[in-house]
Amino acid sequence: MLHSFILGMGRAGGGLHLPALLRTRALSPGLFAPGPVVAHDPFRPPSGMTGVVTADTIEEAATLTPPHRTVVHICTPPQIRLGVLERLAGLGYRKIIVEKPLALDLVGLAAIARLRRSRGLEITVATHWLHSDLTRRLREAVDTEEFGRLRGIRFVQNKPRFTRSAMVPDHPTAFDVEVPHALAVVLTLAGGARITGASWADMATGRLRLPRLGRAGLRLEHHSGVRTEIDSDLTSPVRERRITLEFERATLTGHYPCSDTDHTAQLRVVTEGRDTVWTVFDDDALSAFIRGTYSRYARLSATRGALPVQVEAVRLLTEAKDLCAADERDAARHGEAQHEKTRHEKTQYEKTQYEKTQYEKTQYEKTQYEKTQHEKAQHEKTWHEEERRVHGVR
Repeated sequence: MLHSFILGMGRAGGGLHLPALLRTRALSPGLFAPGPVVAHDPFRPPSGMTGVVTADTIEEAATLTPPHRTVVHICTPPQIRLGVLERLAGLGYRKIIVEKPLALDLVGLAAIARLRRSRGLEITVATHWLHSDLTRRLREAVDTEEFGRLRGIRFVQNKPRFTRSAMVPDHPTAFDVEVPHALAVVLTLAGGARITGASWADMATGRLRLPRLGRAGLRLEHHSGVRTEIDSDLTSPVRERRITLEFERATLTGHYPCSDTDHTAQLRVVTEGRDTVWTVFDDDALSAFIRGTYSRYARLSATRGALPVQVEAVRLLTEAKDLCAADERDAARHGEAQHEKTRHEKTQYEKTQYEKTQYEKTQYEKTQYEKTQHEKAQHEKTWHEEERRVHGVR
């Protein structure tokens, strides 16, 4: 029987993991040791929560439940993940659940891998969409080839995230928010892949602009031949988590639950020559994930779970972010080149206009001088002719 310790009581810890953990404890009491859930968050200290006891520090939490028999839910920002893991390992904790993403780049991933090996940590990333009943049904369709071979996957993840992105800078890019969930699912359904395209966009309102936090797009070509498109829009006015699988003889469209208040999924199957089949079913994926992970950790020898998929996801997301950053640099260089070109063209135009003005001024002055000289000569000629006429008359 295992104890529970939630580290970080923000949206993920207090809003998702804790309710799912309490639901799972009620339905599967044999997995969990008696006693409350331990929680620690120096910035959001939980208070007055039923079934929860607060620890002021990680060290105090280690005195409330035995670390070797406690599963830690790390729900802190990924930027500080390595330091948190090092502290937990030093106190004797070994069974870890980590919120996605596992790491923000390959350097962070390598450091976590070294710590995992040296301290014998059992790390599971919170890939609860892999425990979704919707994902199970989709995988069954892929594995059995009931509708022929899988050809393409389209994943759409839309939701408005303006306030949280502005107030809680816990993710550096839109790739780190929703995309890891979708990427884990498509890698499980279609296997390993290479990136064929990536993009991101800023989140902008009338008051602020948050770089790289508005949208993220990813294009993949799987080694199996399947092509995948993942699009996540965190500026969308509507919420949607939709996956579409294109088979040889059918199209399956699934809708994952969009809120922690409604654990219901939907699946529509459109087959040529048949009636459309639409099913609606319960799908509490996070509770299923927690139950499965605790069951695995309760066994004498734990398996790696979905960790290889998450390692591959970090690699692909790192490559996607690197590609987007390179595109930004190229765009910046192009912008500078265009600016320099415009400045040069402006300088050349101003020089040409100045030379034209100087030429016209010179030509005008020359013309005026010649006209004046001509008029003067004409005047003198007239005067001399008048003189001769006068003198000739005399």
